[in-house]
Amino acid sequence: MRLIRGIVVLVITLTITFYLLEKNQLEPNEAIESNSHMLPQKKPYLNEKSVPENVIAKDKYKGKLFHWVGTSTKELEQELGEPKRKDPSSYGYTWWVYTNNKSQYIQFGILDDKVQTIYATGNDIPIEPLTVGAKYDAVKEQLEFSKEITYSKGISSYTFLLDDEDLQMRPLVKLSDNLFLQVYFDTFTNRLSSVRIMTGDILLTQRPYGLKYRGTLPTPSNLSDEEWEKVEYGMARQIFDITNVIRHSFNKRTLAWEEQVSEVAFSHSKDMAENNYFSHYSLNNEGLKERLEAGDVYYFAAGENIAAQYVDAPAAVEGWLNSKGHREALLHDEYTHLGVGVYRLYYTQNFLTRPF
Repeated sequence: MRLIRGIVVLVITLTITFYLLEKNQLEPNEAIESNSHMLPQKKPYLNEKSVPENVIAKDKYKGKLFHWVGTSTKELEQELGEPKRKDPSSYGYTWWVYTNNKSQYIQFGILDDKVQTIYATGNDIPIEPLTVGAKYDAVKEQLEFSKEITYSKGISSYTFLLDDEDLQMRPLVKLSDNLFLQVYFDTFTNRLSSVRIMTGDILLTQRPYGLKYRGTLPTPSNLSDEEWEKVEYGMARQIFDITNVIRHSFNKRTLAWEEQVSEVAFSHSKDMAENNYFSHYSLNNEGLKERLEAGDVYYFAAGENIAAQYVDAPAAVEGWLNSKGHREALLHDEYTHLGVGVYRLYYTQNFLTRPF
């Protein structure tokens, strides 16, 4: 899967305009997909009853988050109450989003009224013996990092292949036969940034790493335009929430949502997707300055992050956090507002400095 990233920063002070473009194009993370012996199509993966129940080492992984997967929505509501939002995803499950004063963020992926995956970041996340903010080496002592992780499903076998960058930024750990943990690191501080827990089926549906397999692969969801609109809006709000939680952890001010700027950001994401390009400049060579002017947006300073082909919103934000230029925009001291626009798997953040 290609990881494509870019950043533009625009600063306007009085009558003097400074415009800086920095685009960071990283080498693609080549996915290896081979099918040595194609087997007949099996029943839909997420409904197959032959998968064993999740069993993890409770004496080691004591944090409650590790034991939420497989629980019912009724139990989730009894424990945490109603979620802030319910955002559909492009993978068949619905994200139930919980936030706590910009200091804690958890979203639970719900399918068939059960928790199937979890993404969490911020303070006091119950993932003992781990803690968000722990040093890389301390986490590595608790977990076993490997370049190859295998998920077996009946007579099918799937091996995820991690490169050196994956091992530094987002190692994958097998907790049980059907439960996996992604640990995201901030490679600038070498500290744990967030975690994602998921079943083997969810991991196989997303396929965030290189893959070699024997068997069949899940068929991607075929969403209507109306369904995509709901997914895209949910991802935009997730990016906004996660950005503010990350900024809070670095003692930066909370950004305000800016709907008008979000429309500008969405238009750029859509233009890139539909016209098959990836740049801060559109095909008519207009950049962020021109887009904001066309949107009649008032500001003192502005900046832009773009990304494409990340599996979802949390993955895109973690990618920006680990890229120098994007990180600077994400954590900029002077920004006050943020607009986010997502179209399919193209993501745009537009930051502004303006008086409240």
